Amino acid sequence: MNRLWKEFSKGLWKDLPPFKLVLGLCPVLAVTNTADNGLGMGIAVVFVLTLSNLVVSLIRSIIPPKVRIVCFIAISASLVVAVELLMQAYAYPLYQQLGIFVPLIVVNCIILGRAEAFAFKNPPLLAIADGLGMGIGFTMSLTFLGGLRELLGKGQLFGADVTWQGFEPLGFMVEAPGAFVSLGVLLAIMNFAENVQRRRKGLKAVEGPTHDCGSCGGCSSASNC
Repeated sequence: MNRLWKEFSKGLWKDLPPFKLVLGLCPVLAVTNTADNGLGMGIAVVFVLTLSNLVVSLIRSIIPPKVRIVCFIAISASLVVAVELLMQAYAYPLYQQLGIFVPLIVVNCIILGRAEAFAFKNPPLLAIADGLGMGIGFTMSLTFLGGLRELLGKGQLFGADVTWQGFEPLGFMVEAPGAFVSLGVLLAIMNFAENVQRRRKGLKAVEGPTHDCGSCGGCSSASNC
């Protein structure tokens, strides 16, 4: 149980995909102009990531190592098709808002990275815990960033007016430049907070990312193909 909680909880802060691992930035930058879009994309990623991890873990013993990346993509593509059909049936306006970024979940580096680095090497329960934790952390990140941009750029939150009289929205926050500015500021704040924590523990503050990119397994997968 302790191992399950460890693998689940790491995605909620320690290895938070967009802000700590700096993964999956394409949808983070592209669809987070509102909190609704961020939440919708995040839920889709949770579904695909969790089930992809589970399937990869279940069949890892029969996947030939030389074609494992192709198998991972085929599995995630099948799940993304299911997500698209569900969104078209039950959340069509959201599907239209997210557009091309729903099918692009197939090649999201979080999906492929967790399949390669974790699910392919661990049993199903741990793979599910890892997928859920990473997916929920990703969803929280997208929803928070989308809510922040919507609030500052439109004076709204989930489509409802929440600002005071006289508030002047910063229109650029819901445009492409606002995505880069918001993400950069949040990354700076999180790095600062982590360095403060390290100093309190008597550790040396670090410059740049505190997690190397090797955790995603991308480099090792490329060298072994």
